[in-house]
Amino acid sequence: MSNDDQYGGGAGHGGVGGTGQTRTRLPDSPSDAYGTPRRTPRASRGLITVVGVVVLLIAAIAFANRSHDTPRDTTSDKPPATNATAPTGTAPVTTKSAGIPKGFAHDEQGAQSAAANYTVALGSDGMLKKDARHALMDALYTPEAAAQRKPQQDAAYSPAFLATLGLDANGNAPQGNTFVTRAVPVGTRIESYGPTTAKVSVWYTGLVGMSGAKSTTPVRTTWKTWTFELSWAGDDWKVASDTQQDGPAPVPGDVAASTSDDISKAVQEFGGFTYAR
Repeated sequence: MSNDDQYGGGAGHGGVGGTGQTRTRLPDSPSDAYGTPRRTPRASRGLITVVGVVVLLIAAIAFANRSHDTPRDTTSDKPPATNATAPTGTAPVTTKSAGIPKGFAHDEQGAQSAAANYTVALGSDGMLKKDARHALMDALYTPEAAAQRKPQQDAAYSPAFLATLGLDANGNAPQGNTFVTRAVPVGTRIESYGPTTAKVSVWYTGLVGMSGAKSTTPVRTTWKTWTFELSWAGDDWKVASDTQQDGPAPVPGDVAASTSDDISKAVQEFGGFTYAR
C-alpha cells in the first residue's frame, strides 16, 4: 500500500491537510532476508458473507433430504386403513369344492369374500343347465333355501327363456357360437353383521350374450347390485336369500365393440378369479 493511499493524498498536491509541510516518499522496505513472502491481502467481508450463506444453504438442504429419506416404522401392529372397495391384503381361501371357493373366515371380511365369489358362481354358465344349477345351489345355499329356490330357478330358466338367449332347451349354444355369461364383482359392502348372520351387497358388472357370426343377441354389459342374506352354517357362509337390482351404472365408454371372434377367444383364454377382501 503506498503512502498516498494511506493518508488520502493525491498526485499534484504539495502538502497534507493544507499545512505546507513537505511530504517525503520513502522507498519500499527490502524483502525479508530469509525469503519470507509478503502476506496476501485478506478477502473482502462481502465475499466471506456470500460464502457463509452458501454453506448454510447447502447444510439446510442436506438436513431436509435426510429427514425425508428416514424410513418409516413398519413394526407397528396397527392394521392398514381400508375403505369400501380397497382390498385388505388378507389371504383368500385355499380350498374349493366343484371349483367353488369354500371355507371363508367367520368375520365381516369372510362374509364379503363369500358374497363376491358366490356372485361369480351364480352368474356363470353353470346356471343354464339344470344339473349344474342344482349342484351350485346345494353348495352355496342353506339346505332350506336350496330346496325352496330350485323350483323357482328351474321355472326361470325355462326352455322358452333359454330360446330367447339363442340356446336350446338344455342350455347349449348353436355350433360355432359361444354363449357368454360372467359376473365380475367391482366392490362389496357390509349392510349388517352378526355372529351368525350377515347381509352383504355386491356391486358387479356382467357380460351376457351370444358370440357368433349370426348372433342376434350380441354380448353386452350390465351393471347390478346383488344383495345376499348369509348364515353361518357349520364351517362356512351359506346363502339364506338373495335379491338383485339394477345399477349403479356408469356412462358407457367410447371403445369400439370387438368382433364376435375376439369375444369368443377372450372368454376361452381369460380365466376368472377367486375374490377376497
